[in-house]
Amino acid sequence: MTDDRRAETAGAPMTHVRTDVPVTTEGLPGWLGPVAEAARTVEPGQLSRFLPPEDGGGRQSAVLILFGEGERGPELLLMERSGTLRAHAGQPSFPGGALDPEDGDPATSGPLRAALREAEEETGLDPRGVQLFGVLPRLYIPVSGFVVSPVLGWWREPSPVAAVDPAETARVFTVPVADLIDPAHRVTTVHPSGHAGPAFLVESALVWGFTAGVIDRILHYAGWERPWDRTKQVPLDWRA
Repeated sequence: MTDDRRAETAGAPMTHVRTDVPVTTEGLPGWLGPVAEAARTVEPGQLSRFLPPEDGGGRQSAVLILFGEGERGPELLLMERSGTLRAHAGQPSFPGGALDPEDGDPATSGPLRAALREAEEETGLDPRGVQLFGVLPRLYIPVSGFVVSPVLGWWREPSPVAAVDPAETARVFTVPVADLIDPAHRVTTVHPSGHAGPAFLVESALVWGFTAGVIDRILHYAGWERPWDRTKQVPLDWRA
């Protein structure tokens, strides 16, 4: 969430804030079993080489990695940031943002509440229809100083979603998992800094950076990944 948007909503009660945020795998569809198992067993260094500072520094944040069931089977909820933002303009991402004091302890349930709160604020989804079933190890984004908790959710009862604030979010969309694992949609991007990373060409968007890296590791550790051509590169200014 941008600072401007946070200032507008500060002190305003959220309609669907959940005071209890259980995490359970009970009732998950069978296809989500490998993702839940990965959340239980994966080690921090297996997701990224960028680990949270040992001194506890960094700005605590959370993202919601929300799986649903669409017309083409399993799918993932993403949003595209507004092209007018100062940082990460036009970049697809998971819903999420920094923890607020009211979210609670960053070491316990704080990231869970933050992930649901930010998702509601950004996409309008009803968090009461979301079942949280795991949390991946925290990751560090050096360029921004964020320490991110990836919170896994099952969209048990889907609700309408759309860009709540056009100044912050350009669009909200879902991506079929079938497209994410399709080798034809997988590419490598190279940042001007020289860092190369996995990316996805889906839904008229180039998903890259932190978001693509997390999706890539989920596909890998869930056993869904298919061999793809890592030498196929596209520029960051790719357009459909």
